[in-house]
Amino acid sequence: MIIKAKEGFRVVAESGRNMGTYPTKEQAEVRLRQIEMFKHMKKK
Repeated sequence: MIIKAKEGFRVVAESGRNMGTYPTKEQAEVRLRQIEMFKHMKKK
């Protein structure tokens, strides 16, 4: 999920782990898609 933070937009895992902070929401969305892609690749 993406959370608006003081520094920008933060990508946070369901467990609460911070996966990175990005200056724009678009950059955060790209990173979130990358994380989801790797999760699905791991299952195959």
